[in-house]
Amino acid sequence: MKILCIGRNYINHAKELNNPVPSEPVFFIKPDTALLRNNDDFYHPDFSEEIHHEIEFVVRIGKLGKNIDSKFAHRYIDSVALGVDFTARDIQSKCKEKGLPWEKAKAFDHSAPISKFIKASEFEDLQNIEFSLKKNGEIVQLGNTRDMIFKINDLIAYLSKFFTLKIGDLIYTGTPAGVSKVNIDDHLVGCIEDREMLNFHIK
Repeated sequence: MKILCIGRNYINHAKELNNPVPSEPVFFIKPDTALLRNNDDFYHPDFSEEIHHEIEFVVRIGKLGKNIDSKFAHRYIDSVALGVDFTARDIQSKCKEKGLPWEKAKAFDHSAPISKFIKASEFEDLQNIEFSLKKNGEIVQLGNTRDMIFKINDLIAYLSKFFTLKIGDLIYTGTPAGVSKVNIDDHLVGCIEDREMLNFHIK
């Protein structure tokens, strides 16, 4: 199982980090050890002083696929969830300055909290779903999948050019604006529309 993460897929998020808006999907991979399930506490790693939250709409692949045509991509989505792409922003910035890969800023243990899954068929249109993140009771990120630069079906088609997509693979589809630092004792709550999906603490 692999976790494929899309970067800079919302214009306002790209702008808030002073990144150019991409002309094709930007992606990276996290290992399965990055997953944090069941609303378990996230323990702030001691190697970073600037861990940022990035709330993301997640799709799970339900059948094997390679070189998938975007018009058929919806057939490969089994279910959806809400996830957080925790990012060690201080480490990422240093890696970028040196032109180095930045997996250690993105792919560390438990950097990918994931909620329970909901069957994709429960939603009329996956490309028009509101999702949000509250930190200590205040909404800090609010997005809608309709605002993605690269739509879900196109992402599946693009990724499948490079990787065979397997049952259980997860695609974190990008984060809207509002990312910020988390601190010990913070409380994060994530929702898809009116459904609470994530509810955990930073320790």
